[in-house]
Amino acid sequence: MQQRTLGRQGLEVSALGLGCMGMTFAYSGGADPAECEATLLEAVDRGVTLIDTAEVYGPYSNEQLLGRCLAGGRRDRVVLATKFGFKIDAEGRITGVDSRPEHIRAVVGAMAGLVQAGKVRHLGLSEASTATLRRAHAVHPISALQSEYSLWERGVEREVLPACRELGVGFVPYSPLGRGFLAGQALRAEEFPEGDYRRNQPRLQGEHFDANRRLLAALEALADRVRATPAQVALAWLLAQGSDLVPIFGTTHRVRLRENLGALDIQLTASDWSGLEKVFAPGSASGERYGAAGLAMLDRAPGR
Repeated sequence: MQQRTLGRQGLEVSALGLGCMGMTFAYSGGADPAECEATLLEAVDRGVTLIDTAEVYGPYSNEQLLGRCLAGGRRDRVVLATKFGFKIDAEGRITGVDSRPEHIRAVVGAMAGLVQAGKVRHLGLSEASTATLRRAHAVHPISALQSEYSLWERGVEREVLPACRELGVGFVPYSPLGRGFLAGQALRAEEFPEGDYRRNQPRLQGEHFDANRRLLAALEALADRVRATPAQVALAWLLAQGSDLVPIFGTTHRVRLRENLGALDIQLTASDWSGLEKVFAPGSASGERYGAAGLAMLDRAPGR
């Protein structure tokens, strides 16, 4: 497995990581527990060393799943990345986040104490603005920032990614396949089962879906020409954006795991890349990446 280093603190992980959210959270209508566990175990056995989870994925059940699966010798073979910061009520509902400057300093300071105590090896942030990233990095070195980044969501290229590189912070793109859309699983929002959070995604609704489906056609055509899958090409494009990036794809099936890892072997010409860049230029995707409630929870700079 190819390796990459996140941040100046030397966090070495596999070039592709596995996001485990969908195994217990957000999606519905088909996540088989036995297949999820088999997928996770095969990922580790194939050399995937960055495994991503969060307390809110369940809540809590995702971390418990990983605890069960990684017991018995596999825990020391992976870098386990978990996230916290959402406010969760007694019923397990997400009620908000707290990204005030004073709270960031308190939280990062507390995490720094965990590093010093040997409980945590590296610190990271998720969906942080450049201002928050700089405040946090001033308290304790940040090894990685995780934010959405893909062919159809390139907003981080303007300010966030340059700030990461200035500070020496690695970057972990999540949703590199656009919640499955860039993998060719182009379903309208209403076609997903009840309870699946993709039903509320603006880019999968109405005219937005139709416009984005036209973008996808270009990706599918290129993938067909190079004898790859759309998912493999989309991941290969991200991998080519810099050796300081480690995308984490999510899947609950071993067959998709194998397909996605095949992106590491994709070779495209400069012409292929430029054509893809033109179609998926920044801002080309139709619709916001989250609904109003989701956008309100993001750490965004004022006026953005």
